[in-house]
Amino acid sequence: MLIDSHAHIQGKEYAGEAEAVIARAHAAGVEAIIAVGGAGDMSSNSEAVRLAHGFANVYATVGMHPHDAKDVGADELAVLQQLAEDPKVIAIGETGLDYYYSHSPHDVQRRVFGQFIQMARQTELPIVVHERDAAQEAVELLRGEGGGDLRGVIHCFTGNYQAATAYLDLGFYLSFTGIITFKNAEPLREVVRKVPLEKIFVETDSPYLTPVPHRGKRNEPAYVRFVAEAIAKIKAIAVEEIAQVTSANVKQLFRI
Repeated sequence: MLIDSHAHIQGKEYAGEAEAVIARAHAAGVEAIIAVGGAGDMSSNSEAVRLAHGFANVYATVGMHPHDAKDVGADELAVLQQLAEDPKVIAIGETGLDYYYSHSPHDVQRRVFGQFIQMARQTELPIVVHERDAAQEAVELLRGEGGGDLRGVIHCFTGNYQAATAYLDLGFYLSFTGIITFKNAEPLREVVRKVPLEKIFVETDSPYLTPVPHRGKRNEPAYVRFVAEAIAKIKAIAVEEIAQVTSANVKQLFRI
């Protein structure tokens, strides 16, 4: 059984369909789904928590995407701190740095990321990190603000092996999406080949990044199997082993 470690099935893209989406995932061999908050606006967090309470095999995280760091102030942080106390909330995030789009100023992204790192430390929860074109600064913040006792995962990892090694040295896991099934993703597949399976998660990032053979359609947690199958092919091992080890990794980090 697989775990989709990062999905946004609480979003409007699945309005009225959540139960069916979760049922299809279970039928496809997905035992649990992490509904990740922080994509779009604050409501994604409360919706993730609400969804998690409706299904035994769904868990939630709370945070704000770096795109929206400019909208995070003291009031938002207080709400998220309160939500983080919910027993179905298993991590802080997603949060981090995105210098590819730079929808929020870089200095604001760094400040807010630092605040979420502190929240993760205070709540003793792991952190779910979004990072794009900002690996060096993300590593520096995780190392400096994290104080050496921070646990977490870099979701949708798309960096090079040097960046992968830097995160692994911090004790973080790396999570891979349907991108590794794309024709032009050979450099990323080479990273997958080198990273120890014991440090890998699989995810869909639904509704985005739909893997081949469904690319172009809305993604959903049932399709995480295609990510696992791609990793199995890359590493030349059975997909059952991929499922067993990556699920154990998720359970170890998130303590579920």
